[in-house]
Amino acid sequence: MDEYLFSGLKVIDAASVIAGPAAAMMLADFGADVIKIEEPGGGDMLRILSNMPGTKEGAKDYMWQMDGRNKRSIVLDLKTHGGLEVLHKLVEGCDVFITNMPYPSRTAFQLTYEDLRPKNPNMIYASLTAYGEKGPERNRKGFDQLAYWARSGLMELMRETETEPAQGLAGMGDHPTAVSIYAGIVTALLKRERTGKGSFVQTSLLANGLWSCSAIAQGVMAGADMEHFRELRKISGYLMRVYRTKDDRWLQFNMVRNEELLNKLFMVLDATHLFLDERFETPMAMYHNREVLGEIVQDIVKQKTAAQWMSLFDQFDVPVNLVGIVEELPFDEQVLANRLASVPEGDETQMPLLVNHPLQISDVEHVPFQNPPKLGEHTRSILQELDYNGQQIQHLISTGAVELLS
Repeated sequence: MDEYLFSGLKVIDAASVIAGPAAAMMLADFGADVIKIEEPGGGDMLRILSNMPGTKEGAKDYMWQMDGRNKRSIVLDLKTHGGLEVLHKLVEGCDVFITNMPYPSRTAFQLTYEDLRPKNPNMIYASLTAYGEKGPERNRKGFDQLAYWARSGLMELMRETETEPAQGLAGMGDHPTAVSIYAGIVTALLKRERTGKGSFVQTSLLANGLWSCSAIAQGVMAGADMEHFRELRKISGYLMRVYRTKDDRWLQFNMVRNEELLNKLFMVLDATHLFLDERFETPMAMYHNREVLGEIVQDIVKQKTAAQWMSLFDQFDVPVNLVGIVEELPFDEQVLANRLASVPEGDETQMPLLVNHPLQISDVEHVPFQNPPKLGEHTRSILQELDYNGQQIQHLISTGAVELLS
């Protein structure tokens, strides 16, 4: 059997949908034995979350294949004595317990850190909430579009003046939050290695949303005048806006940040004559007349296609960026060269490419892709590992405490 960094690490994934399960997947990718706890019926909603039209046969559950890979599945009905007993036995032998269960449910099932710590003092208990462990919203439910995107202020900030706030994309806050959970767990594992003590690890979607907009939020906490800030943002700087090309692609000039690059940019645009215009003859004049200057540049940019412009900018080493579109990612040489997405090994899946989590460490190998488990696929084998005999397993099945793969 191959040895990986986290080989022998036992992880209980008692979370649902994206952030918690994705953190567990990251541990599994580095060799941890991750047992996914699922409820009877449909299991984790992540199994059916994929809904983009036209996906290939064998890849229609693409979200589940991405975030559910390299795990084992057991189906437990925690509303039964037997199901809850099995989970508590799993906790007694685990290294890491991950949950985003609402606190009222944790209390009812005796699955809070205070409940479980006596059973396993060396365990790392990783708790994800929507809005934090304390305060009036402690028990409030929410997912990333609400707690990360809207509640943090990101949703209101990321919009054009006089336009409505835009809804977020699925997982846009969950996946960054998964990295935070993983980082907390790994930090706690290092602490345990040095001290022998377990830890309570916590983060929230709100905390990660606030961290994402902290460049603005910290300014607010330093007393910034947000009314003035919003007024200034009504007109973008001419180098900080996007420009539409002849073929409806978009260019960013944000990296043009000194006089030499600015001269090159205007030379490629064949617009050096604008420096002789009194409205633009100094940087301050350019700023005060940024809206007019931006429209003049836009009229120039729309005369050529994105490919034509990028060829010219590359020729003169002007750092202009083409705004990407997701349709290009499966063929993006930069994405493939850096294993940001890779072809799954073996023939277990028909997924052409699989998006990898963003962590890569030298000499730390990833476990080869293994299909995410079928619902309850490993229920029997996990129970046997817990020393349940055949008669006891049958009793758990007959009482509805567990479900086996049908």
